[in-house]
Amino acid sequence: MPLLSDEAMAQTAEHRASFRLTNVSSKLSRSETERFDALAKRRGQQRGELIRRLILDELSRDGGEPAASAELSEIVGLRLMLTNVLKPLATGQKLTPEVFDGIMTEVKKRKRAVAVEARQEAERA
Repeated sequence: MPLLSDEAMAQTAEHRASFRLTNVSSKLSRSETERFDALAKRRGQQRGELIRRLILDELSRDGGEPAASAELSEIVGLRLMLTNVLKPLATGQKLTPEVFDGIMTEVKKRKRAVAVEARQEAERA
């Protein structure tokens, strides 16, 4: 009877794959290092963890679907809601609770996509 089953060996291999084994480095000037250290201190992180987080954030940003910050998505959502609510009110139309709920549902569905578009347009400009 083997000491380790196939399942245990697979779990061990999966666990080992998560080990951080590769070092990535870069040299900074003295002033860059001071600024970087100040950033790490403000964020309450060690240098290595901050560098790792910055790299992983950039890889996720570059690796597929474009993203927008939660703040930008909420701002866009507010703008969409105000545009869709104020126009009927300004033109004297009645805004029923059902219509308002429909507007809010649409805003929730669309705010992220519109925020991503706005971010992409800003990056192109």
